Amino acid sequence: MNGLPGQAADSQPGDLANEVEGYLLWQARVAEAETRARAFAEQLDWLTTGQREQIEQHYVTDSLQRARDDLERVVARCHSLRAEYEHRYRTLRRRCVAWVLAVCVGLTTVTGLYLLL
Repeated sequence: MNGLPGQAADSQPGDLANEVEGYLLWQARVAEAETRARAFAEQLDWLTTGQREQIEQHYVTDSLQRARDDLERVVARCHSLRAEYEHRYRTLRRRCVAWVLAVCVGLTTVTGLYLLL
């Protein structure tokens, strides 16, 4: 078994760092949502403690759901861009190989004709 516990055998060394970074960014988002929820609920001074807690929880839940939706849209866009760029790269690579083969065939033909003369 290679790597850290809980880490797949085929995972890259940077994957753990990416997961930790993602976790820390999400926790920062949670803390920000909670802070904003508290600030919002403080403005509503007529609420009871229970009502304030419910509003704060709803605000945090809504905020985090919006953040998750945003992240999912970004991920989907990244995947579509990656597919598009991979397609363009394959097309460019085929074109380059075709040009190299055409030049080699042309040079071989010219060299063969020159040697026959």
